[in-house]
Amino acid sequence: MVRPPRVVVAKVGLDGHDRGAKVVVRALRADGFDVVYAGLRQTPEAVADLVVRVEADAVGLSMLSGAHLVHFPRLVRALAERGAGHVVVFGGGIIPSPDADRLRASGVDALFGPGTGLATITSWLRAELSRRRPARPVGEHQAAG
Repeated sequence: MVRPPRVVVAKVGLDGHDRGAKVVVRALRADGFDVVYAGLRQTPEAVADLVVRVEADAVGLSMLSGAHLVHFPRLVRALAERGAGHVVVFGGGIIPSPDADRLRASGVDALFGPGTGLATITSWLRAELSRRRPARPVGEHQAAG
């Protein structure tokens, strides 16, 4: 038996606007992903701990506060420190193009801006996870890479 891809979605920092994150959570679940919503006001380190604990394949952050240049790199670093540097990192929100380029250079795999269709996000994530690793049976731990 193969488990569906597991994704953690979170809001980090003081940004309290989570409607968009919840819409993405619902879209991912409707597309067959196993989603853990971490909720509001998380730290990047707490999100990384959760990713490791639930053996997530991907993690998505929703950022509207303008603190994306701080929080995304902290998350990428925290994942690497926990042996989870292989986890797909994506996000969305209000992120100017020059900042998006910097974030991708720091290890963020994809960023989706306002107006991005939900099918675009779910299909990109499914394709990215398929490209990176084959499906694995339930209970089989993936090697840190």
